[in-house]
Amino acid sequence: MSSESLRIVWIYPDLLSTYGDRGNALILARRARQRGMPVEVLEVRSDERLPATADIYLVGGGEDGPQALGAQRLLADGGLHRAVAQGSVVFGVCAGYQLLGTSFFAKGVQCRGLELLDLQSDRGESRAVGELAGEIDPRLGLPPLTGFENHGGRTHLGPEVSPLARITAGVGNDGATEGAWRGKLLGTYSHGPALARNPALADLLLRWATGAHQLPPLEDTWSDRLRNERRSAVAAARA
Repeated sequence: MSSESLRIVWIYPDLLSTYGDRGNALILARRARQRGMPVEVLEVRSDERLPATADIYLVGGGEDGPQALGAQRLLADGGLHRAVAQGSVVFGVCAGYQLLGTSFFAKGVQCRGLELLDLQSDRGESRAVGELAGEIDPRLGLPPLTGFENHGGRTHLGPEVSPLARITAGVGNDGATEGAWRGKLLGTYSHGPALARNPALADLLLRWATGAHQLPPLEDTWSDRLRNERRSAVAAARA
């Protein structure tokens, strides 16, 4: 960790905060504190400098205009690039996932991304709305992904990143894969919030941030019930 406390930064909540993505910060903080870790959560607005010494950075979803403005300000700020160079964890959701790549479209205009992940996003023929599920890259050692998607983009991965998951329901990147990861950077189209629906993914980010090989187990009865309920709903819809 970068200090005695685990520092979690929620980037630009005034621009990038749709579908309850603030819940990702809450889940990370709670799961860390349940294990006795001191935690500091910083909400950094778009008119503030981004600290470059935190452990985990969260970038949420947003509409086209705020997404483009957020990318511009993050590029001008440079703090997230410095943090990544120092080994910090970055988790992007939906619009936040797209802007981690080389380019994305907002209001019909191609915009420059942060170029932190080898991917680019454009517009699909139809909007992807509904349950999202997939089998996560086995190298990450996680159970299947579950979430909710609502986006008009299609994301194309380059050779320097790996898909987070292979689609079993929904669209994700392109109907075949969902999300992407490289090193300690990970992005997904999954809302829900993503880390409430996928607590093992939250723990992966905590392990990356702390350097721990394993974390003490937690009581996940309620999140397991939620996951099972949504997975059953997906299965029923496909039957």
